[in-house]
Amino acid sequence: MIDLNVKSLTKMCRLFLSHMVQRKSGKILNVASTVAFQSGPIMAVYYATKSYVQLFSEAIYKEVRGSAVNVTCLYPGASESGFRAAAKLEESKLVKGKKLPTSAEVALFGYKAMMKNKMTAIHGVKNYILANSVRFAPRKMVVSIARIRQRESV
Repeated sequence: MIDLNVKSLTKMCRLFLSHMVQRKSGKILNVASTVAFQSGPIMAVYYATKSYVQLFSEAIYKEVRGSAVNVTCLYPGASESGFRAAAKLEESKLVKGKKLPTSAEVALFGYKAMMKNKMTAIHGVKNYILANSVRFAPRKMVVSIARIRQRESV
């Protein structure tokens, strides 16, 4: 997971970003997750790697600002994709019986945000509120709530 979400993303950005800056044109869309805004007991490495994507994307967004290159970070929440099956979450209380956006809808949202040169693209009002609400709660409470939610998902 670290190789995919951290090392590969970093190497790909390093490989392409300098060429984009040189030619004064280019866009990067990195995919984090709404979990990037908090720590996640039980899925600690996944949450941490998505936080890395967030912080790394924000940093390089600022580094290339003014070069006609843009970096956007997409934060999907739960969606209809192969992830639930791979993570064995089909029966999870977090997603079972809920109308979720398709991965195509989320991708289109991210693409539109990237084309508008936005730094951050959080898909869905509920995800936006949840992602930003953790800023106002004590960290210990946020971690405790994440632990309870993860326990519910298994």
